Amino acid sequence: QVQLVESGGGLVQAGGSLRLSCAASGRTFSRNAMAWFRQAPGKEREFVTAINWNGDTTDYADSVKGRFTISRDNAKNTLYLQMYSLKPDDTAVYYCAASASGANLYRSAGIYPYWGQGTQVTVSS
Repeated sequence: QVQLVESGGGLVQAGGSLRLSCAASGRTFSRNAMAWFRQAPGKEREFVTAINWNGDTTDYADSVKGRFTISRDNAKNTLYLQMYSLKPDDTAVYYCAASASGANLYRSAGIYPYWGQGTQVTVSS
């Protein structure tokens, strides 16, 4: 089992920045590929970004490429999402997820067995 707890969400003006964190406990964090997803009201959960077990491979949705950066600190069992140039369309609940795979990155939410409870990000115009 992997337990995940997100933090760092909040209200920010368009053009601003936020950094989300996801603290992991349980199974060895460093063995898992990790991802961020988000879900806006009335919409399906969508892939944002993913990172492999050691951080040397990442994947980004086109909508956030160049604005968001995923990273991890395996010594601290923590996953991060640095978000810049935020837009109102980025408003959503952001979830971190852990994969059973270490190396492969997936964009499908169904692949990930472990999820946090989510943190709200609201971007005002």
